[in-house]
Amino acid sequence: MSRLSGRIALVTGASRGIGAAVAKRFAAEGAHVILTARTVGGLEEVDDAILKATGRNATLVPLDLRDYDKIDQLGFSVYERFGKLDILVSNAGALEALGPIAQYDPKLWSRVMDLNVTSNYRLIRSFDRLLRTSEAGRAVFVTSSAAKAPYPYWSPYGASKAALEMVVKTYAMEIAASPLRVNLIDPGVVATKMRTQAFPGEDPKSITQPDQVTDRFVDLAETACTLHGEIVSAQ
Repeated sequence: MSRLSGRIALVTGASRGIGAAVAKRFAAEGAHVILTARTVGGLEEVDDAILKATGRNATLVPLDLRDYDKIDQLGFSVYERFGKLDILVSNAGALEALGPIAQYDPKLWSRVMDLNVTSNYRLIRSFDRLLRTSEAGRAVFVTSSAAKAPYPYWSPYGASKAALEMVVKTYAMEIAASPLRVNLIDPGVVATKMRTQAFPGEDPKSITQPDQVTDRFVDLAETACTLHGEIVSAQ
């Protein structure tokens, strides 16, 4: 039997990169995947790949996670259709720009915080009950080594990921008595659009590819996973 057979999984930022790779892997492991991203064309490409590989379609939800009311609407829609959510993978994130904090554009600062922190709070708020309805709910939030120590010009992104870790660890403590298991995952250095934005001179083929980090996502999504409130490395 596949490791995620019969499970309902929501993956954000699923139109490319790590999110797309996780969505394809989860579908290959037997899950029905609900995919969100802003890019409709990217979602359709992932859906086509899943259909070709598994014979099953994904559920596609074009969505900007900064539109918080739409997150609430998504939660209600998932409840109406499935009655529960087994797995949440919160992968969507933004770098926006690197630069000195004293000159950083306030609008870009807000965009980073809105997506990397506030949208995750809203996802927790909207899907907590649905995840608890599952016999073995699993929530996985994508973090970064940028949260661990300051690095010049990375202040908004690093601060947002540090805040995310605090939110998720606190949430994990609050629901520790439930069957729901909540963890963070650090994918490490992976060839993504965000990585290219930060390191434009790097050869993407010289670093880890998105499909090479999906094993640990599956581990954290399985019903057998007992980890809780941890930060797990994908490499």
